[in-house]
Amino acid sequence: MLILGIGLGVIGLGFFCWLLFNLAVYALPFFAGLTAGLAAYHSGAGVVGGILVGFFAGAVLLALGQVAFAAIRSHLIRAAIALLFAALATVAGYHATLGVAHIGVPSEAWRAVFAVIGAVVAGVTAWVRMTIFAEPLLGQGDTAGPALVPAGRTISRG
Repeated sequence: MLILGIGLGVIGLGFFCWLLFNLAVYALPFFAGLTAGLAAYHSGAGVVGGILVGFFAGAVLLALGQVAFAAIRSHLIRAAIALLFAALATVAGYHATLGVAHIGVPSEAWRAVFAVIGAVVAGVTAWVRMTIFAEPLLGQGDTAGPALVPAGRTISRG
């Protein structure tokens, strides 16, 4: 039974880490939705109203961020948008990794080292996932690459 418990603990910890890195890109919309939901709750909207406002605010921010990242041609503005998403994912990754490190790492210095490594990995994961949302934009006259033509066929230009 002891081996089963240890094995399930390792699997559970691995699942938690996988979930953290898959959800890292959603840290900014989550924090914005949480803030909006708490503001609505404290202004008298009630529990259901706060949840609805928070969910709507987070979903709108995520959609706007993805659409803006996909539609804007400036690489500097795209980098700024991705940096916003990645910065909060880095903070969330730091605190989540620090919390997990408290489970099995006795030294405070090594907890901090693991937390920084987790923060970097979460930030890079969010950055990469944000850049995956948008395909490279093609300008006028640009092509995506050489066209594949079946063997024995020619391309006629007319």
